[in-house]
Amino acid sequence: MELLNDHGLRPDGRKPNELRIVRCKLGVTPGADGSAYLEIGNTKAIVSVFGPSEMRGNHKSKMLTDSSFINCQYSIAPFSKSERRTPRPRDKKSMEMTINLHQALKSVIRADLLPRTQIDIMVEILQADGGNYCAALNASTLALIDAGIPLREYVIACTASLAKNDVPMVDISFLEESIGGPSLTVAMLPNSKQIAFVEMSQRFHLDNLEKVMRTAQKGCEDTFRILNNAVRLYLKEIGAPNNFGQD
Repeated sequence: MELLNDHGLRPDGRKPNELRIVRCKLGVTPGADGSAYLEIGNTKAIVSVFGPSEMRGNHKSKMLTDSSFINCQYSIAPFSKSERRTPRPRDKKSMEMTINLHQALKSVIRADLLPRTQIDIMVEILQADGGNYCAALNASTLALIDAGIPLREYVIACTASLAKNDVPMVDISFLEESIGGPSLTVAMLPNSKQIAFVEMSQRFHLDNLEKVMRTAQKGCEDTFRILNNAVRLYLKEIGAPNNFGQD
């Protein structure tokens, strides 16, 4: 199977510069302080945020007098993939994803405004079809907004790759990951254009890296517009959370 057919379309019918359909909903977990559900194509993620709250249990030793302790947990449901999968609560991949999510989220959370507190961000991938990190991070951003956690700005992630060695493609599905070449994952702050995280599945040739990077960044910006519109509609219904976006 080719990444692009003779008409320039991808296996799922998208053009190279088209995102998969994005659907999201905030406030989906009644017991959480903030939550969000997000779909990117067939990849589905749900995130619950608890806090800011008093430090508790084993985390008390990590209390910061001038900041909030951010506890991030990533997991993928055993039923998230079509093939049979043995559940392993904290496998190496989940731990790596937890670290990467923490890195990006820490760059936007105003932890300095919430000293001696703890923020728990619980991420679950319900269905995996490529772009798991992007779905997890984007849903986490929405859940933090719903919780009223003060943020510098959004942090948004998107993937990109190449077809036929020269055509950049955005928002890579699992099928495209499987039959294609290297892919690039970028997390960025769309307003300030700062890069929070970059990961390559394999190395790109230097001649191609810049255009693939631009494609991933454009995907982040397009995703931001979709999510920001959803947030505005949601906040119009419930009212803005305290301190959101304030310095």
